[in-house]
Amino acid sequence: MAYDADAIIVGAGLAGLVAAAELIDAGRKIIVLDQEPEQSLGGQAFWSLGGIFLVNSPEQRRLGIRDSHALALEDWMGTAAFDREADFWPRQWAQAYVAFAAGEKRSWLRERGLRFFPVVGWAERGGGNATGHGNSVPRFHLTWGTGPGVIEPFVKRVREGAAQGLVTFKFRHRVNALTKSGAVVDGVRGDILAPSNIERGRKSSREVVGGFALKAQAIIVCSGGIGADHELVRQNWPQRLGRAPTRMITGVPDHVDGRMLAITEAGGGTVINRDRMWHYVEGIKNWNPIWTGHGIRILPGPSSLWLDARGRRLPVPLYPGFDTLATLRHIMDTGYDYSWFVLTRKIIEKEFALSGSEQNPDFTSKSWRQVIDRARKGIPGPVKAFMDKGEDFIIERDLATLVKRMNTLAGGEPLLDLATVEREIVARDLALDNAFGKDAQIMAIRAARKYLGDRLIRTATPHKLLDPAAGPLIAVRLNILTRKTLGGLQTDLDSRVIGADGQPVPGLYAAGEVAGFGGGGVHGYAALEGTFLGGCIFSGRAAGRAAAAGVA
Repeated sequence: MAYDADAIIVGAGLAGLVAAAELIDAGRKIIVLDQEPEQSLGGQAFWSLGGIFLVNSPEQRRLGIRDSHALALEDWMGTAAFDREADFWPRQWAQAYVAFAAGEKRSWLRERGLRFFPVVGWAERGGGNATGHGNSVPRFHLTWGTGPGVIEPFVKRVREGAAQGLVTFKFRHRVNALTKSGAVVDGVRGDILAPSNIERGRKSSREVVGGFALKAQAIIVCSGGIGADHELVRQNWPQRLGRAPTRMITGVPDHVDGRMLAITEAGGGTVINRDRMWHYVEGIKNWNPIWTGHGIRILPGPSSLWLDARGRRLPVPLYPGFDTLATLRHIMDTGYDYSWFVLTRKIIEKEFALSGSEQNPDFTSKSWRQVIDRARKGIPGPVKAFMDKGEDFIIERDLATLVKRMNTLAGGEPLLDLATVEREIVARDLALDNAFGKDAQIMAIRAARKYLGDRLIRTATPHKLLDPAAGPLIAVRLNILTRKTLGGLQTDLDSRVIGADGQPVPGLYAAGEVAGFGGGGVHGYAALEGTFLGGCIFSGRAAGRAAAAGVA
């Protein structure tokens, strides 16, 4: 049979680039297909904050954090809560990935030029028992250069491969089907889309101008998840998270459409854990949108008061940054698909950051001067822009006026009763009169400030919300923000796609979000954060190495 290449990679995001780099290192010839234009090379990872999950790193040790492989594995398994027969491979991937994060991951990334900000972030703090959800210690390592910094070495390597004649890029090529010879997947066919010079991230044309068919010994699917398709999200929405939201905003570009899941399933692959997904509850509408329904996630510190649509405080331990999916479930059970932060100027100055490379120009541009200015000059510029221009922010000196404007923004009946909101705030403020007390959020804030990283840049000094010196008061409407697919194509530890018979489909591999970041769901039911980019890297590396070894 005449092959067009040794391997074809479907999707030029992070997982596809890593797989391509491994194949290039092995001297294999590859074709990289993507339905987007060349300016979108790197895919969704380009827009990320660049968080990387590492265990017992030098950055952690310098901050006095005592981490270990055993502690990280306990946290991962307690968070994943694997409980299905189909979780055999996801569990194997979880064990392998935590070992990678506690072992060679940091040195392997540094060999490729990645560097990390010295202050380690503490995401998904859990707030329950030691065996339950959450990170026991800070593990969120921010890549210097954010998402563009993460993809940079792999983009460079793949472009070097193209210069060497080992890589052929075929942008604007949309795969519609996998082709087979007998039981072996040996090719792809699909549409050629009209050329597009659209800016990275913006919705591109789907005008068809031709067709294609290509053959290779290995097909690697690295096409991402379903986060931009709200109907697919709703179709797969699990009952355990309450009703599906009527209204959502979107945390990923339009091209994250999930098409290749069904296409690969039709080609013999098995999709598992469709109902496992990861969506944020702190979404705000982007005042300067790039893609359809563009939303941004607030990365909050622990101090904002979280109220539901009726003005009732969220229960223990649903505090900002503690348990994303438990909070999502609670919000959906209220009958509304939004909630509120109430905070002060002092809190927003210290604790608010926004997710995404474009919202963090200081880290993205690798400017220490700008980073230092952020710490010195109060409210970060991107946050201030949302305060001034974003529809979800309300700023007032007077609580009564604040609540009135919150009701106006929500629309419909007045949902917030001033007396209810005031009682929650006054009770919370009274808890600050002593160094001890029963308010678990106040205790969590004080505990957070014992960690140097939080005290320096992520947790405000405890103060009363109604203290005029801390004001003005700020309310932020929080929307459900679509983001990650946790389930996907079932794969073994070589990223080979598993078929309905439980055996690998010959010639077919998958990596990244389309494979649930490994195995069809390495995170189980929930994630520890900083694990999505790393999952793309780890599974992409496995796919590239296995495919390179498997071709003649």
